[in-house]
Amino acid sequence: MSVVRDPALPPAVTIYEVGPRDGLQNESAIVSLDDKVEFITRLVAAGLPIVEATSFVHPKWVPQLADAADLVTRLPLDGPTPLPVLVPNERGLDRALEAGCSHIAIFGSATETFARKNLNSTLDSQFAMFEPVVSRARDAGLDVRAYVSMCFGDPWEGDVPIEQVVTTGTRLLDLGATQLSIGDTIGVGTAGHVGALIEAFDAAGVGVDRLAMHLHDTYGQALANAYAALRHGITTFDASAGGLGGCPYAESATGNLATEDLVWLLTGLGIEHGVDLDALVRTSVWMSGVLGKEPASAVVRALR
Repeated sequence: MSVVRDPALPPAVTIYEVGPRDGLQNESAIVSLDDKVEFITRLVAAGLPIVEATSFVHPKWVPQLADAADLVTRLPLDGPTPLPVLVPNERGLDRALEAGCSHIAIFGSATETFARKNLNSTLDSQFAMFEPVVSRARDAGLDVRAYVSMCFGDPWEGDVPIEQVVTTGTRLLDLGATQLSIGDTIGVGTAGHVGALIEAFDAAGVGVDRLAMHLHDTYGQALANAYAALRHGITTFDASAGGLGGCPYAESATGNLATEDLVWLLTGLGIEHGVDLDALVRTSVWMSGVLGKEPASAVVRALR
């Protein structure tokens, strides 16, 4: 691979690996606890700096993650690699605290319909639900990340106004979250839209240092959108090994931006990321065997 460094782009990027949580939650084949532990262990060994492990959601809603409590007992939560967990409410926070977790994430919505379907809430009342979660977590010394979904389009409402996304995101940050992950949940975002949204957050006083991008590849635009975000100074990107994932509450959402595809892009641009691509590809090939399906990542298919 030829490496051509563009000095206008960030020198280094943090990849926030979401495969074990956001990737597996949309898989119908239940992955064993041993294989989940192995998956996370392999991802950490491949150099991923952050690996989101699971979610303390009710098993009724996401059966794949019913073993969350058992999983975290087998993980090095006090190790050098953060292993965040998603918590949907105060009960989820209670479970995370009991398990000794030090990094959590909450999951909000930029649209009314998705808030009702995913959170059993309204667009406005979700903040009252999250406030005690964030407050208690911060008081306990936990780091809190906030996701906001449906930032570029909603399958029920269509286009989502940029100002609505910015208002939702800033309110989540104002609760006490340290980082906001901007989600293209159904993968309809385009490069120009990405840039406009980042600029709108900047105009509202939210700098790129507090933002991350969470991209889906439904229309094959995830890498183009990542590049647009890079050009606007974003340095944290969510990605899923092998391109696993989707959203169980939005049927039109296909896989996440594949970590291997992102790594290939960053390497070619001379941007530091710290990930061993060969080890990562081997991990995704192994997981594809566990799931009995072909990996979505173009890089995995090319290199395996």
